[in-house]
Amino acid sequence: MTSSEDRAQARRSKTESIRAENQREDARRRNLRITLVVIAAFAVVAAAFVVIGKTVTGSGTAVAAGETRFVRADSHRLHTAPDGRVTLVEFLDFECEACGAYFPLVEDLRKQYEGKVTFVARYFPLPGHFNAERAARAVEAAAKQNRFEAMYRRMYETQRQWGEKQVPADDTFRGLARDLGLDMAAWEKAYHDSATLERIKKDMADGQAVGVQGTPTFFLNGKKIEPRSEEEFKAALDAALAR
Repeated sequence: MTSSEDRAQARRSKTESIRAENQREDARRRNLRITLVVIAAFAVVAAAFVVIGKTVTGSGTAVAAGETRFVRADSHRLHTAPDGRVTLVEFLDFECEACGAYFPLVEDLRKQYEGKVTFVARYFPLPGHFNAERAARAVEAAAKQNRFEAMYRRMYETQRQWGEKQVPADDTFRGLARDLGLDMAAWEKAYHDSATLERIKKDMADGQAVGVQGTPTFFLNGKKIEPRSEEEFKAALDAALAR
């Protein structure tokens, strides 16, 4: 091998080494981000709970036959297990960074436990997040056209674009709806309809009733769990399935 070939090979080896190290660092950062964001979320957003108590109405929150405060007939199910033995409910805020950190983990769990666990998503927008309620209305408006899950995904995928900003993200959400090919006239009507907001407030009131103090909050078969890693999450699900 010539000197020039040796140098070229050395450069390639160095480039591959740098790329591998960057990938490992990215993985470490993702794991650290999930851990720190989740811990901070449970500690910090409790203060917002006081404000929530002043904004959630009590209308339409009576529990109907066959329903619970955790899961209602109109609750959005991302997956439904045929036997209905194990149900994981998440009260979430689309602008919440911790919810965004948990999103890929929940998606992985949905794949791993498909057909075994029912996954339910419920709204709990925190008043400290400027666009959280708007995001929930945007998703619920999409749900009116049977596109809840598609918009749910898009919210988390684009969270960094519109989250943590003090300006309305209506145009951004409108663009997401348009990209999904929704009937925009129907979406706009639902987005601004007071009934859509009442639907969200019903979830919030249920969350309050079962002790939700921040997001994300998970309930497994009606029991609150606080998993700090994928391993802890899977252990809780496996234990529930084994019962």
